[in-house]
Amino acid sequence: MYFIIFDLEFNQGYDFKKTGKPVSNPKCPFEIVEIGAVKLNESLEAVECFHSLIKPKIYKRLHPFVKDMTKISNEDLSHAPSFSEVYKNFLKFIDSEYDVFCVWGTVDLKELYRNALYHRLHKKRLPQRYIDIQSIAASHLNNPNGSSIGLRNAVEMLNIPLDNEFHNALFDATYTAEIFKRLYSKDIKPETYNYSTLSAAKKSVQPKTKKRLDKRSLFLQFEKMFNRKLSSEEKEMIKLAYKMGQTNQFMIEDNNKYPPA
Repeated sequence: MYFIIFDLEFNQGYDFKKTGKPVSNPKCPFEIVEIGAVKLNESLEAVECFHSLIKPKIYKRLHPFVKDMTKISNEDLSHAPSFSEVYKNFLKFIDSEYDVFCVWGTVDLKELYRNALYHRLHKKRLPQRYIDIQSIAASHLNNPNGSSIGLRNAVEMLNIPLDNEFHNALFDATYTAEIFKRLYSKDIKPETYNYSTLSAAKKSVQPKTKKRLDKRSLFLQFEKMFNRKLSSEEKEMIKLAYKMGQTNQFMIEDNNKYPPA
């Protein structure tokens, strides 16, 4: 049995032409463009690493914010292998469905499965057992109950050397592994992630069903991007901006060609 500490970087839709039309695919709103992972044995020794960029199929140009944050270029991705190829290699790296995934929050678990679902790839070999290292770090570092902590903050608070940049999937996975080594104890028991809820959501067609905003996932995504906890004021602003954006009330006609990012 191994601990598989992995991290993902995502791209998402962006209206480069400023048409006001939706550009996000609801079946896969966040497309994985990079996977990084570290494999630890039961003695918490690193035995192997995995890293690859991924050529996007849904959102073929990087969102300007993602491009700036990750320092990945569109040219980098144009020469990268497809998600199908990288995913199959990642499954070989995992080695066994009885391994334990270790993640910084559960967002990456959800998006890994959802991307595999979108590409119609074999999903049963994904480990179901997982450990949320972010939750353990928040408890250990005395964060208020129920609140999260950014990866950078945890690294600094645990005096882990800042040898690499953040928002690189392999570097973030390596930092997460170092945190895990410092905080792990045999009292920590893996939980079981229910991937089937995503499959059920895809199969069910209920257009009249009222939907609600998944605020927790939305905030976790922002906290992952910013590597810190959101304040109450920031959460309220994000919710408000999300609701205002759905109304399209601030969309205007723009006949000028948007300059390439």
